[in-house]
Amino acid sequence: MKVVGINGSTRKDGNTAIIIKKVFDELKKDSINTELIQFAGKPLHGCTGCGACFKTRNNRCIMQDDMFNEYMQKLIEADGIILGSPVYFSDVTAEMKAFIDRAGMVANANGGLLKYKAGAAVMAVRRGGATHAFDTMNHFLHYMQMFLVGGSYWNMVYGREIGEVENDKEGLENMRVIGENMTWLLHHIAK
Repeated sequence: MKVVGINGSTRKDGNTAIIIKKVFDELKKDSINTELIQFAGKPLHGCTGCGACFKTRNNRCIMQDDMFNEYMQKLIEADGIILGSPVYFSDVTAEMKAFIDRAGMVANANGGLLKYKAGAAVMAVRRGGATHAFDTMNHFLHYMQMFLVGGSYWNMVYGREIGEVENDKEGLENMRVIGENMTWLLHHIAK
């Protein structure tokens, strides 16, 4: 089994990466393979609505000048997906929004490529706005017909400066619970 984490942050190895890795720690205890994809320093274009993916139906976006198709292939091959974003102005980053729009189009154009996978959304947040970002990512996971993995509270961890999320013990415990719940769900989906 494999879980891919998508870090929608423009900061490589920042707070969002830290919290995704906390979920990964729990998955690894059960020998579930993990891979972290980080958008930092790699521009990602938004969907143009051209509809070419509905014509080609080859599991790819027609745009070839960014890393999207490589990322999409990893999602297709994964059993579980974690979407992670810092909260910018009460929502996900522009990169995360571009990614979910294109992934949704390609997945739908090809018969529901992400259907029946386990999915979770996590946010690193300074103070407020996380529930809206949570909704944005959960709406995508739900629309893709994935099984949503919950935690023991809202899937957010507080911290602004890189590493500050390590001080939010309740938030980190929730990341552990998400990993535990995803492990359980992946085993039940595989039956």
